Amino acid sequence: MLELGIKALLAYLLGSVIGSLLLGQLRGVDIRTQGSGNAGGTNALRTQGWAFALGVVAIDVGKALLAVGWLPGLVLPGIGIDPGVDRQWLAVVCAAAVVFAHVYPVWYEFRGGKGAATLLGAVAVLAPLALAPVLLVWLATVLLTGYVGLGTMLGTATLPLYFSYVAPRSTPLVVFGLFMAAFIVFTHRSNVQRMREGIENRARRLWLLRPR
Repeated sequence: MLELGIKALLAYLLGSVIGSLLLGQLRGVDIRTQGSGNAGGTNALRTQGWAFALGVVAIDVGKALLAVGWLPGLVLPGIGIDPGVDRQWLAVVCAAAVVFAHVYPVWYEFRGGKGAATLLGAVAVLAPLALAPVLLVWLATVLLTGYVGLGTMLGTATLPLYFSYVAPRSTPLVVFGLFMAAFIVFTHRSNVQRMREGIENRARRLWLLRPR
């Protein structure tokens, strides 16, 4: 179990590197003081532009690729590979740790983003085909409502459904999907509140049903 604990901690530390805050330091800005106050890709796009946002997404997705695709198979000095640790559970724990760290990063006073881009990177390693329903539901929701946050929540909600259908015997994936669906709703609770109040921003360029 030592391998599981150490690699989960390393995944957390890696996930605590936040793209928008790292690039923001180079630019001399803290996007948590701008726009919605969130350190994620959407606020980076709205406040800093496309080039900055693409860099943010590359870092936030890339760290998940490393944490889930590389870290579980890494042979750590003095620890090695524990045959008693299920490899899929290890990958899922690292995936959850890197997403959790993006939201609560130790390097940035536990104030990070909402976890969506990092979750996509994790899913891209765990089950690449699962990205299809996630992205399709996200796109359909944004096109119909204009709400990016709602699209993210509904898209993530397809994960446990997808895993239950295609891999019903894979307990690690099903548990991961359920946990992530609930966690992403939690991280978007402010979006839910703004939607209820009618003051949530909409992606007007993508919103097909916007008032003309």
